[in-house]
Amino acid sequence: MMEALPLIMFAVLTILLMFGFPVAFTLLGTSLTFGLIGFGWDFFNLLPLRIWGTMNNFTLIAVPLFVFMGVMLERSGLAEDLLETMALLFGRMCGGLAVSVVIVGMLLGASTGIVGATVVTMGLISLPTMIRRGYQTELATGVISASGTLGQIIPPSIVLVLLGDIIGVSVGDLFMGAVIPGMLLVGLYCVYIIVYSHFNKTCAPTIPDEEWAEIKAAGLWTRVVKALVPPLLLMTCVLGSIFAGIASPTEAAAVGAFGAIVLSILNGRFTFQKLKETMRSTMVLTCMVFIILVGAGAFGLVFRGLGGDHVIRSYITHLAFDKWTVMFIVMGIIFVIGFFLDFIEITFIHIPVLAPIMKDFGFDPLWFAILFAVNLQTSFMTPPFGFSLFFLKGVAPPDVRTGQIYKGIIPFVFLQLLGLGLVVAFPEIATWLPRVVFSN
Repeated sequence: MMEALPLIMFAVLTILLMFGFPVAFTLLGTSLTFGLIGFGWDFFNLLPLRIWGTMNNFTLIAVPLFVFMGVMLERSGLAEDLLETMALLFGRMCGGLAVSVVIVGMLLGASTGIVGATVVTMGLISLPTMIRRGYQTELATGVISASGTLGQIIPPSIVLVLLGDIIGVSVGDLFMGAVIPGMLLVGLYCVYIIVYSHFNKTCAPTIPDEEWAEIKAAGLWTRVVKALVPPLLLMTCVLGSIFAGIASPTEAAAVGAFGAIVLSILNGRFTFQKLKETMRSTMVLTCMVFIILVGAGAFGLVFRGLGGDHVIRSYITHLAFDKWTVMFIVMGIIFVIGFFLDFIEITFIHIPVLAPIMKDFGFDPLWFAILFAVNLQTSFMTPPFGFSLFFLKGVAPPDVRTGQIYKGIIPFVFLQLLGLGLVVAFPEIATWLPRVVFSN
């Protein structure tokens, strides 16, 4: 019975999460119950040390700072200006509005890294415009849902910070390693939109000639420069300070938070009321992440103490498969779990169990950390619990049905899997840039 206890614990946790119980309290409740069964009252002497080790982690300070940066930029109107301007810039090509949403998703992902803020902003501004201009509803919703998730792979990403801490990989290496995979996904999205629009012109019409002439006359390029410079400047300050070795990811996050305030002031939209709202939102989001992190730490302590990691590792290593088959099984598990759990739950519950198995088979930790990050990105788009879909449905016009949103993301999930497959087939996509940049 004691040997089966960690598997029973894992099954109980999964079932409770499926029934919709809060993640943090489910993690802590399950951990305390099974810890008491497995270790007795002595378990409560071990738990404070584990929690203190988590809360004393300097790298994790980057989380609230990046959250603050994202919320401040979203409230400063930078995202809104960027979306409207990029839509005009690409409006003359087939699928131009959709391509502009992808580009903006990339820039906002590199500036904020918050999926909810990006999807909601693009859903409020771009979706009504795309539908009004005759875009197919499925294409419009799919593009917005997929583009909003780019912040999970394009640095600076909170997911990469958390993965680096759990797997034991430098966050700077992860940031650098995620650049090319992130750009690969952007390229795949854009190529699909252009090809699809070329063969289905009625699904993605261009801006009429008369309207385009009026836009150019109003000073399009001046507007483009004003909209593009702020996010590019912020990206340069945050990522450049990390890549140049001037600052650690945590210090660079502080630079980003300060830069977001400066950009808000320069944009003429800074008020102390907005600062107060930003700080409140940051506190709520940070508390959510860290209470889950504490619960995950308690769960990991009990699971490993009961020998759960050895049970799973022994089971997988005794399968008659080579290491590549095991890798595909692990990635398949993460993909399927993403249909039912969000990225935070997967990151804190499943990655600590699966990552050591990948290490035991001799895979490069940096490489499989990037694979996990790309795979986790799909959890935002896969029904029934894809958060990107929920965010978009919440701000979409009433005539946009949930079924249309679900149908719209199908091609982009396949593109995501194609990108994942390319990183598997060509590991240099994730490992080449960190090796070259940090070789000295």
